[in-house]
Amino acid sequence: MIPDSACLPGIKAQGVKRYFGAVRAVDGIDFTAPTGAVTALIGPNGSGKTTLLLILAGLLQPDSGTAEVAGFDVARQNRQVRQKVGWMPDVFGTWDALTCAEILATFGQAYGLPNPAAKDRAFELLEYLYLTEFAKAPARVLSRGQKQRLGLARALVHDPEVLLLDEPASGLDPRSRIELRQILRDLAQRGKTVFVSSHVLSELEEVYDHAVFLSQGRTVDATAADQPTQQRGWRLDAADPVSLRVFLDNADIPYTQTPSGTEVSVQLAGYDSAIALIRAAVNANVPLHTVAPIAGKLEETYLALNEERI
Repeated sequence: MIPDSACLPGIKAQGVKRYFGAVRAVDGIDFTAPTGAVTALIGPNGSGKTTLLLILAGLLQPDSGTAEVAGFDVARQNRQVRQKVGWMPDVFGTWDALTCAEILATFGQAYGLPNPAAKDRAFELLEYLYLTEFAKAPARVLSRGQKQRLGLARALVHDPEVLLLDEPASGLDPRSRIELRQILRDLAQRGKTVFVSSHVLSELEEVYDHAVFLSQGRTVDATAADQPTQQRGWRLDAADPVSLRVFLDNADIPYTQTPSGTEVSVQLAGYDSAIALIRAAVNANVPLHTVAPIAGKLEETYLALNEERI
């Protein structure tokens, strides 16, 4: 459940543009990301996601437009923005010879924490992100997934109001992915603005409250693609597959049989259509036991946009 504070914008962008010569990396982005919520940033390769995140982190200046983070303008109040932001890039670079605790304590001191408080914060975050056993281990021994968790700890070291996460689940094993989703929800419930980019839409599906779609450096209005009438694939299975196929034939509902031979897929216009089909199947004594969307809402919406492929 989204807290009442979610109506307040943790991030606000209006007409943001950033060019690199002839390349229009960001070419007019408008959106808000509320506090106390997880906002997903979605788009194909080259759509401007990382450039946008760098602008919001205060690491790139926009050529035009305005962007505010935690109420501060990224161009005019860069120092304040950096104090409010926790930035996690898609590739975590650090000092491999230092221990995990030393790395986090060093960043804590860089953000102004006294040495004892920085050390305490380091061990607190290592425990929070299931890295306690590596506190005294050099960073070079960490796996890709463990380095990702250390990168998130680094982003959290100064207790920022806004988190900017670029592919945080990259390299994580299944259990760590589940733990990451729980952590992101926990951070949002604590009132933080969580803005996360990922190519793995199924991961975002489990955690997001809002979504921003990018294409060719611009925000895309996904409202039309997200209407209840939008056709989407549904998976059906029954204890008696033959009775299910007979029911669909009699109801004149086209279907495709899956390679397993038991399930079928159909195209339905949203949840209301699925409910109507279930009701009709039950009335016809079809023993349905599975009715589920083939893909998540984010993936369906993304594909329905018919945007560019790179």
